[in-house]
Amino acid sequence: MRTNPFYDAWLFLIGSTGDQQTLGVFGYMLDVLFLALLVATLWIAATNWRQAPSERTGTHVATWICRVLIGCMWFQGCLWKLPLPYSDAFADWTRQIGEHAAFAFHRDFAKTILVPYLAYLAPIVFLAELSFGITMILGLAVRLFASLAALFALNLWLGLYTHPAEWPWNYLFIVIIHVLFVAHAAGRSLGVDALVRRHRRAGPIGRLAAIAG
Repeated sequence: MRTNPFYDAWLFLIGSTGDQQTLGVFGYMLDVLFLALLVATLWIAATNWRQAPSERTGTHVATWICRVLIGCMWFQGCLWKLPLPYSDAFADWTRQIGEHAAFAFHRDFAKTILVPYLAYLAPIVFLAELSFGITMILGLAVRLFASLAALFALNLWLGLYTHPAEWPWNYLFIVIIHVLFVAHAAGRSLGVDALVRRHRRAGPIGRLAAIAG
């Protein structure tokens, strides 16, 4: 049960939300990972701040804050997909796509492919959302992973489009945010991508890093 955003954030930081406690020891392991990511993003931001005067602007700081918060959203969102092979909540929402997707082919796909193979789907979804969370928090290969996250959210937008308890704009806003992260290469704002661009070497790996971030 939610109380207020400050208390709820504190409960999440100490690993005491319902989703975390349900996972037992594994929940605390994920909490340690989350705290490590927060420490890492602060260190990365501070390093960029020292090394690159051009990043000492309100625009870069605002982009960094928004990127980290979106990463936190993905990290928290992946928790209720557990325990594997799939949680009851994840199974229920996947079935909802079969009832409320905007297009018939999407509904049929959910009923004939997604629901029967939930045991294979859930780990993929969990790892996808976890990767979105980690990369957004760190600012790592943001253009690549933000593109994937936009497609992921697009599926949710269309998949739950007619659900009476959902506001379709919620998912479209998530798509828009990630498109903006791609367009503005948000990882270059006090993130790992900024570090990589300054220190990358010539060659195919360097070019690939530039494209991804």
